[in-house]
Amino acid sequence: MSREHTAFMVLINLIWGFALVAGKVSLEHFPPFLFAGLRFALIVMVLFPFLKVLRGRMKEVIIIALCAGPIGFGLFFLGLANADASVVAVVGQLGVPISAIMSVIFLKEEIHWRRWLGIVLSFGGIMIISFDPAVFTFITGILFIVASAFVGSIGTIFQRRIKNVGVFEMQAWVAAIAAPFMLGASLAFESNQWELMQSASLLAWSGIFYVAFASSLVGHAGIYYLLQRYEVSQTAPLTLMAPLFTVVFGVTLLDDTLTWRMALGGAVALTGVLIVNVRSAKKGKSFVKVDPS
Repeated sequence: MSREHTAFMVLINLIWGFALVAGKVSLEHFPPFLFAGLRFALIVMVLFPFLKVLRGRMKEVIIIALCAGPIGFGLFFLGLANADASVVAVVGQLGVPISAIMSVIFLKEEIHWRRWLGIVLSFGGIMIISFDPAVFTFITGILFIVASAFVGSIGTIFQRRIKNVGVFEMQAWVAAIAAPFMLGASLAFESNQWELMQSASLLAWSGIFYVAFASSLVGHAGIYYLLQRYEVSQTAPLTLMAPLFTVVFGVTLLDDTLTWRMALGGAVALTGVLIVNVRSAKKGKSFVKVDPS
């Protein structure tokens, strides 16, 4: 990978790494469903020209959109609202080993001992984190993130099957389906939406705009650009910089707690994710986890 593209990859990871911090700040003012609904509504407005019927593929598109949008992100933002961003960044990577396991079940793929080792390390690292006394205070948020990773892995399986759908076309459909669902959920389970939007500070709004545009559009477009030019085995390992950046940002900017057990568990989990991604890439398949928010 050239120096310019390596620098671009670092920038993408910085964008993604900061996204959870930006989202966490906004979630201190906006409730989770309203936050997610506004985020997706902004994306729909920008990507509306890409919203077109994809003949013969709409069933898969809708399933992917539901998993990546209202269900997956709904659970994710509930988790982020109830847990430290640094822990969420690591636990969210469980989507990679879960996707690998589901590929065996539904796609009849073979997994050899190295990828099984990566899967075991991934779950083992999360277990180490989960049994840290500091994590017990937001264990509910962790469970939401695990559920989000599971739902997202279902979407990944369908994404592996679908062909000839551009990154912005898929994002447009995800946003178009997610926005009304999330706003409807906000009306049903949350309150004072109009007052919250009127009273929101520039900082609270900036988190929504950042997650909607910088993280989703710039990040996704950037990784798509690089994947067209380099093998997945070159790009996948580098995306693990994102959760590391989130941990740094979370500890320094949000005063997230970082104990030795959490650091050890995070290192073990990310090592496992790295093994799964590298071995999958060498098989011509990718489970790389991108855009954690």
